[in-house]
Amino acid sequence: MKRILHVVTNVAHYDDPTHPTGLWLSELTHAWDIFAAEGHEQHLVSPQGGRSPLEPRALKWPLLDASARAWRDDPARMALLEQTTAPDRIDPAAYDAIYFTGGHGVMWDFPDSDGLQNLTRAIWEQGGVVGAVCHGYCGLLNTRLSDGSLLVAGRHITGFSWREEILAGVSKAMPFNAETEMVNRGALYQKALLPFVSHVVTDGRLVTGQNPSSAKATAKAVSRLLQG
Repeated sequence: MKRILHVVTNVAHYDDPTHPTGLWLSELTHAWDIFAAEGHEQHLVSPQGGRSPLEPRALKWPLLDASARAWRDDPARMALLEQTTAPDRIDPAAYDAIYFTGGHGVMWDFPDSDGLQNLTRAIWEQGGVVGAVCHGYCGLLNTRLSDGSLLVAGRHITGFSWREEILAGVSKAMPFNAETEMVNRGALYQKALLPFVSHVVTDGRLVTGQNPSSAKATAKAVSRLLQG
């Protein structure tokens, strides 16, 4: 049995407070289901602790699949998203992997969270797995290792592309271009030829998935590393 720490957002809206966002639920549930089936222990952390709101767009057909619907309809699981743990209450030595979920909310609270960066650095440097799906890779943008280097520099990575932001109709509301910012930090960014199809990149103990369709494959790749 391994211990996995899922990272979720606390942000409930874009800069425009009338434009809601939050956690893309299936990006959490697909991974959670895969890890649970293997008997791993799982916990939730967020930049501030407390409530993690849900992205409304992900709660509508056809994006609300069986996995996400089962979580939404389970009061015990929904309660977990009301009481996530803050980073300073987490002992990174107790975890084998950290897994960043997405949803546009993470673009506001993941990149500059010292607490998340500290957890990621510690788990990575103790030999753990670092995973991210879709916008979750924003949580890796500014993480530096103990030698001062950026975790993503020189490493192959993927995440929600700028083309997908445009096609989703939200590019003008984004606080930054995550794909470009990754490249600016020296990451070797890759993406699928077609938007919104599953695409996963594994570089050593770093596993990233491009979009919501990549959530299951990303979690399976993380699982393979944990089994190894």
